[in-house]
Amino acid sequence: MSSPPAPASDVVTQVGDRLLSLSNLDKVLYPVTGYTKAEVISYYLQVAPTMLPHIRDRAMTRLRYPGGVGTGERREERGGTTPPPVGAFYEKNAPAGTPDWVPRQRVGTSDGVIDYVVVEEQATLVWLANLAALELHTPQWTVSSGTADQDGVLDLPDEERREGEPLADRVVVDLDPGAGMTIVETARAALLVAAAMAADGLVPVPQSSGSKGIQVYAALAPCRSRDAWAYVRRLNASMARAHPDFFVASMAVEQRRGRIYVDYNQNLAARNTIAPYSMRGRERPTVATPLTWDEVGAVTGPDDLRFSPEDVLARIDEHGDLAADLLDEDRPPLPGPAG
Repeated sequence: MSSPPAPASDVVTQVGDRLLSLSNLDKVLYPVTGYTKAEVISYYLQVAPTMLPHIRDRAMTRLRYPGGVGTGERREERGGTTPPPVGAFYEKNAPAGTPDWVPRQRVGTSDGVIDYVVVEEQATLVWLANLAALELHTPQWTVSSGTADQDGVLDLPDEERREGEPLADRVVVDLDPGAGMTIVETARAALLVAAAMAADGLVPVPQSSGSKGIQVYAALAPCRSRDAWAYVRRLNASMARAHPDFFVASMAVEQRRGRIYVDYNQNLAARNTIAPYSMRGRERPTVATPLTWDEVGAVTGPDDLRFSPEDVLARIDEHGDLAADLLDEDRPPLPGPAG
């Protein structure tokens, strides 16, 4: 008996040297706009040459939306953890059926050993997009900077230094607006934080989160994740002291209303942030988009820094990679404590 024909929306295609089977291409993943899986795949295929240098050599966490995105915003839980929206799930371990050609790295964490996917080529991005992995999150450390044990496991450090621990090569300042704050206030906060980072000898690179937030990154000479965390923690405290009516140092949600919180915990080895050029699982298809400081300074409305996948591809054509400073080989050292 012959096999039933594949659905009309399923195709087999070649990406580089890889043969991929893509399914349910006409499935709508963003119901409000009708944006389909085929369009998501097309975006990741086109953005790959610019995105890959920022995510290579990093353990990849995915936020998958097999049923598409909903219309509800995520609610932040006490303690700063953010649960996935209904119908979505975070995925750290490589899923069943992961192709043999996709690199993986086993990482020892407080939750046990996780078998992470490492994205090194265009075909892997397309494969993940076909799994409805809309959001791609990476840590600030690189896989190759660490030394795996005899079982191939790369152990993450906690507070204590650990031999062979992977090192961070960038620092991130995640600006989290409290209730009542918009991208307008977050943009102002980004300018203040960037000035402080520049005074410390870093080259700040802004990125819209694709929602109300902004991340400010900077390249670093490789250092311990805990040291990068401590630097941003000091920055958190200094911003709150210098601008107490605008910044808040407390993680407590109720104290963050009408304030901007400088989240330093995204620099811990066990944490990750939305990758440059990743799509977001919001009501409408938006992208975590590298910005110019002129754009940040010119923000006047809540939609000024929201970019669609098509916008981002046009921006790359016009400006190139606005996060290219993160890839500079001549990286400044992490600033030490003042005094």
